Amino acid sequence: MSEDFIMQMRPWFGQEEKDALASYMEEDGFLTEFKKTEIFENLIAKFVGAKHCIVVNNGTISLTLAAMACGVKSGDEVIIPNYTMIASPNSIKLFGAKPVFVDVEKETLCLDLQKAKDAITKRTKAIMLVSSNGRFPKTGIKELEEICTEHGLILIEDAAQSLGSFYPDGTHIGLKGDVGSFSFSMPKIISTGQGGAIATNNDEIASNIRKLKDFGRSGGGNDIHDSIGFNFKFTELQAVIGIEQMKKLTWRIERKKDIYQRYQENLKNLDEIRFFEHNFKYTTPWFIDCIVENRTRVMYPPINSQLAYQISGEYPVSEMIGKKGLWLPSMVQISDTEIDKICSRISNFYLS
Repeated sequence: MSEDFIMQMRPWFGQEEKDALASYMEEDGFLTEFKKTEIFENLIAKFVGAKHCIVVNNGTISLTLAAMACGVKSGDEVIIPNYTMIASPNSIKLFGAKPVFVDVEKETLCLDLQKAKDAITKRTKAIMLVSSNGRFPKTGIKELEEICTEHGLILIEDAAQSLGSFYPDGTHIGLKGDVGSFSFSMPKIISTGQGGAIATNNDEIASNIRKLKDFGRSGGGNDIHDSIGFNFKFTELQAVIGIEQMKKLTWRIERKKDIYQRYQENLKNLDEIRFFEHNFKYTTPWFIDCIVENRTRVMYPPINSQLAYQISGEYPVSEMIGKKGLWLPSMVQISDTEIDKICSRISNFYLS
């Protein structure tokens, strides 16, 4: 790879993670989830303000178990934005529920709430809000809560891109719904390689999730099974890394905001680029996303048009993003010098 190449995303593991792993391996541990996992769960719960946090093997499964634990069943419909990572609809397809796609707001790329309301049928069981890049719908979360209450629907928050982002009332994104899901995959603000977390303040939902992830056991380590469950457990090795990553989260949140604002300032005079508005008091951007002409990289294409789904319909905002959306290099360890270099090349590209 050329030394001139700047990656879009990469995880950032330092000596602290290496030392912690080496130290753990000296303990003669069993590697499967145990005390370190509990510590990691408690750190996340404290940070987001949740009563319960349960970690699982990846962020897709965290959404799957979140939906199942809330009572979504095979054949039920779940309203999902047509612009999102494909894990969002795949997570409920996994157990036979049906994703129903609706378009997103052009300002935030979050679910268009009026279109979501129009898509509700007698088979609708839940709405999945994806807080795109840490943003929330421009109409606010209260309207979505009211829609769900009015129609008796479960609200699932896919907050995979939103660790460190909040609603205006100070509630962490992912904590307004019945259940929220976070991801620790490679590009996220903190990473354990793979991994997901489910946050909820509901005791029953939390109990359901713990059983679903561990074979339906009635208690840890026994072979008495009260219900059907699976094996979606975490590992101590991931937790050891996650604990060290959490120590760095506060600094990374501020750095992500600085990165976005530096791009905005450097490229503010280019008509060919439009950044999404962020209120940095609440929102921590995960990716540096924008709308451009003549892009060189691809953001999420509209899900309905992908070969995996092939569902007809009109989704003008999702389709526009599929044609003009761009993620700029966004890794938290990118330097100001590298950002300036990228912006200089973008300017030269459009002005030459």
